[in-house]
Amino acid sequence: MNETRTTCPYCGTGCGLRVSGASANVAGQIPAIKVQGDNSHPANLGRICVKGSALDKTMGLQGRLLAPHIKHQRVSWEQALDHAAQRLADIIQQYGPDAIAFYASGQLLTEDYYAANKLMKGFIGSGNIDTNSRLCMSSAVAAYKRAFGEDAVPCNYEDIELADVVVLVGSNLAWAHPVLWQRLAAARAARPDMQIIAIDPRRSTTCAEADLHLAITPGSDSALFTGLVNWLITEGKEDALWRSRTVGRTETAQAAAPWTADKVAEYCGLSRNQVEAFYQLYCKPRRVMTLWCMGINQSATGTDKCNAIINAHLVSGQIASPGCGPFSLTGQPNAMGGREVGGLANQLAAHMDFTPEAIERVGRFWGSNRTAHKPGYKAVELFQAVERGDIKAIWIMGTNPAVSLPDTNQVARALAMCECVIVSDITAHTTTAAFADVLFPAQGWGEKEGTVTNSERRISRQRRFAEPPGEARPDWWIIAQIARRMGYEKAFDWSHPHEIFSEHAALTGFENQGERLFDISRLSRLTRTEWEQLQPIQWPVNSHYPAGCPRLFQDGVFAFPDGKARLVPVHPQPPRGTTSKYYPLVMNTGRIRDQWHTMTRTGMVEGLLQHRNKPYCEINPADASQAGITENRLVRLQSATGWMLCRAVITDAQPVGQVFVPMHWSSQFALQSQPGALITAHRCEISGQPESKFTPVRAQPVTSDWEGVLYASDSVTISGAQWWARAPVPGGWQFWVAGEGCITEWLEQQPWLAGFECRQATDNNISCHLLGFNHGALNVAFYASPSAPEPDSTLVCASLGKKVDKQTSDQLLAGRSLGDTRGAQTLCSCFGIRARDITQAIASGCHTVSSLGKQLGCGTNCGSCIPELKSLLSQHAL
Repeated sequence: MNETRTTCPYCGTGCGLRVSGASANVAGQIPAIKVQGDNSHPANLGRICVKGSALDKTMGLQGRLLAPHIKHQRVSWEQALDHAAQRLADIIQQYGPDAIAFYASGQLLTEDYYAANKLMKGFIGSGNIDTNSRLCMSSAVAAYKRAFGEDAVPCNYEDIELADVVVLVGSNLAWAHPVLWQRLAAARAARPDMQIIAIDPRRSTTCAEADLHLAITPGSDSALFTGLVNWLITEGKEDALWRSRTVGRTETAQAAAPWTADKVAEYCGLSRNQVEAFYQLYCKPRRVMTLWCMGINQSATGTDKCNAIINAHLVSGQIASPGCGPFSLTGQPNAMGGREVGGLANQLAAHMDFTPEAIERVGRFWGSNRTAHKPGYKAVELFQAVERGDIKAIWIMGTNPAVSLPDTNQVARALAMCECVIVSDITAHTTTAAFADVLFPAQGWGEKEGTVTNSERRISRQRRFAEPPGEARPDWWIIAQIARRMGYEKAFDWSHPHEIFSEHAALTGFENQGERLFDISRLSRLTRTEWEQLQPIQWPVNSHYPAGCPRLFQDGVFAFPDGKARLVPVHPQPPRGTTSKYYPLVMNTGRIRDQWHTMTRTGMVEGLLQHRNKPYCEINPADASQAGITENRLVRLQSATGWMLCRAVITDAQPVGQVFVPMHWSSQFALQSQPGALITAHRCEISGQPESKFTPVRAQPVTSDWEGVLYASDSVTISGAQWWARAPVPGGWQFWVAGEGCITEWLEQQPWLAGFECRQATDNNISCHLLGFNHGALNVAFYASPSAPEPDSTLVCASLGKKVDKQTSDQLLAGRSLGDTRGAQTLCSCFGIRARDITQAIASGCHTVSSLGKQLGCGTNCGSCIPELKSLLSQHAL
């Protein structure tokens, strides 16, 4: 059996995978592949999360973009490329190069990213290329540059396991980076003295597992860490050696001085004892790691928050040695690769900025006299410039900004009025693709070749194991074809991604006398065979570090001319938004365990929508009671910029005055359920990263005349409803619907009922059960009542697409096989184990996670469900 070693296309952990099985992707069939963790890959050591485990389910052709389109009409590649190149050239001639913009993605491979950046900054001559990594990591990038002189993460994953104390701030690690959580949990199990501190306003799954949870006031992180710096200095915990290795100590100490433990406690909504407990834990051990993610970065003061964390490590000396350091966890598989090539609008290339020397150097290397001489628009500003008309053409590559950006209503307006919108994607129908004048079918994971760089600076290969479907092409090829048509044939005369990687690697070492840490010039000499066989390696990779470098700055020398790190004075500021009588709640957004970004891939996988299958908001019981909201009630959340609908989940894990909403659902999977519509465009002045964690909103219950559940063997179009959401289920799709007026009249307007032989039971238009058959096979089952109905989903799904006997038909019409549906939520997505199965096993004597795993299998594969298994065990013990 063929086996390919590759890298996961989801989060920035960068897990190595072993893929075995058939390679063909033909006739609409899913390749018969098996995906396993790669035991030899140092990022995951064989571990894999539930999304990675289900990658084989994402390889089918359902929803794939298979051919180029112009104005939604299928055309040849020649027509699409000629048209797009001519439109770009015409706009440049009429309005200048700054009228063009690219918006790229951390889903691109480094070679794709390099080609896009080279075309835009090197030959079109504009800085207007930015990326969705702006929404993810740009505050950390800016903070690392301010502190270290370069965007350089000093730590690695092994350090997490070696630490005595691990501080998790703004990171639900157990859900967002589950493999890293597994590594951390295993390390604590082996060394019980290890302490985990979780800093998060809500009690997430990660917080529930921590030794200390600090439920701080939203947005107060910088005060907590600035107070820590003051504590370190006043308590004599400052490291003398590292004091000599830094600049800015006096100014930073002065800025931190007012932040006493009492002031920090008041500002952060904590007790003095909690603050001191954290500070003492931080100071006591020999080794401290701080891991952070979106909860820190996605803030109007995100860069300062990151620098407050880094300041604490520099002052305490908890840096540049095993088990120590400030570690920003990347959200996407190649966000760091994009940073390396210059994919952010305020970078040039290869960690060079827009200095006169760098502009001249890069221009000579590329052989161009058109090199951009100033930064371009950052993501939010870029789409505002599109709406103003300053940007006339935008090329969007592998991302869905009409869902993921803040103020998505503004993004939609901008795209609707833009003269030329080009979209490269693997998915035909996304919210963004609907605005495209030109659609290019790109290749996806498993179909293309290249490299990615994970959170710990580790470069790994993504390898091809499946035949690309239809007319799909690699992103780098599409970019190069456009460049050639615009007259830049020589500079883009690549025939294989190895050539692009070699050029990229050579640029990192070009006239680099050690002043730029990012240097992989030794890899520029790899033959194609050596590149194809490249093993994971951490940069820099040059004459000084021929085998890579696991930790940076161990010699105490940083990327500033004087070699010293910078302490940055931080003056904590509140979030830009403010609550009011009209908008009394703070909306926080984030990821859920089994879904990825805007669900264009994971939303099609039945097993990944068992754990959480519809848009929801978590709300505290007190806030729910005050608003008249009950469990599972349809709720309208509204801010100053927009509104959304979702189901209520009432939980005391959510603090009073706050709601949490997952960021994943788009218009392809639910009606009016995009949280981006509510988020204002406030952003960090330094990094440009939006403030997605603090949006003032109000919550109101939604009144519906009826609510329904629809099962269909094929996905259908729902019209005339207040709200709907959909998810794949065995045999087809499940829809949740809410509406006004008469149920039967609404049903008469639905085209998906046409042509079916129907059985129907109604109760004076208060409730309705309906079955639709085609030649005796069940194609549709619909259940509606004044409150959300709960039909037996197992029974219905088992019957979809099949002929059923009279008894089963009667049970289906009743909506139940007289079974109890309580506890039907799936907790273990890997094996489909439901909550009621687990509680029954606990009642029968399984009192440990291990015994549950032996009996049911839950928790034995990806481990993502283990925290919830522990929670059920704890509840049973109480």
